[in-house]
Amino acid sequence: MSENKRQKRKEEHIELALQSEHALTSDFDELTFIHRSLPEAAIQDIDLSTSIGPLELEFPLYINAMTGGSTKSEVINAALAKAANVAGIPMAVGSQHAGIRNAELANSYKIVRANNPNGLIFANVGADVPLEFARKAIDMLEADALQVHLNVPQELVMPEGERDFSGMLSKLEKLISKLSVPLIVKETGFGMSQETIEQLKGIGINYIDIGGRGGTNFVHIENERRSKKDFSYLKDWGHSAVISLLEAKSVSEGLTIMASGGIRNPLDAAKCLSLGANAAGIAGPFLKILHEFGTEGLIEELEEWKQHLQTIFLLLGVKSIHDLQKCPIVLVGKVKDWCEVRGIDILALARRTIQ
Repeated sequence: MSENKRQKRKEEHIELALQSEHALTSDFDELTFIHRSLPEAAIQDIDLSTSIGPLELEFPLYINAMTGGSTKSEVINAALAKAANVAGIPMAVGSQHAGIRNAELANSYKIVRANNPNGLIFANVGADVPLEFARKAIDMLEADALQVHLNVPQELVMPEGERDFSGMLSKLEKLISKLSVPLIVKETGFGMSQETIEQLKGIGINYIDIGGRGGTNFVHIENERRSKKDFSYLKDWGHSAVISLLEAKSVSEGLTIMASGGIRNPLDAAKCLSLGANAAGIAGPFLKILHEFGTEGLIEELEEWKQHLQTIFLLLGVKSIHDLQKCPIVLVGKVKDWCEVRGIDILALARRTIQ
């Protein structure tokens, strides 16, 4: 693909993401916390800190991968980085392949570190890259971790996308021992199953972002770029963040699970944390706030998310994420049906108790 076409595709992704709307219903709506009339806690007691391996986070939120590789994306990444810096939360960039291949586009990613010199930043490459590319991506940002994204449905619907996905596990396995920062394997809006997580765990992957369906829909985005728009029937492909987290529960011991995909508000984020995630990643909603209200508007939004998470923790009478993961939560509807078919014990979730 020519560099002009690659930049044009990046610009199209941004425009289509801004135009996309969340579904009216979500699997998050089929999860309900049990209200506590006597929470026996105070707001100042609540500790929202968490960790991703050696990385310490003051709050369990991160701005997830969005863009890079074009003039417009450089402006967006600069603003996102400024907001992340002020709010004190991590930020991931979009796929860095464009900046690695073309030095003139590297600044659309480097601008993130320039505007957030001391924050946690995640680099981002595809699962098929050689070790040299992975190291260049990390060095470009002085990154604290590397996201390696999986996006098979997107590639298959993308007119100019990849068609050969053989050997991906062995490539990932080779990367793990050669990198100086945590390697996070991340889905891009299609979720993960127990089987996928077992595959990743089997080759030594310790950090997984389940990247569920429900947020930015890359099948829809790529289908809009096709002349015949002939893959519309795949728009609901994959698993939600909720289903993916439930799928992960039986095999996640020893793993750090991160949740993203369709998280609309702090309550959705709290539900992800309750189901075992260490942190929740948001992309599309923050991009739209930035587009409509600018950097200051996004900073205000990030601060509100942090405050609202504290409020939800207090409502539930929990003082930490560890306590939240003992909090009872009830599953109904399609999520309940899925769990019954897949043999996932939802009664245990409903009967959890906080000490």
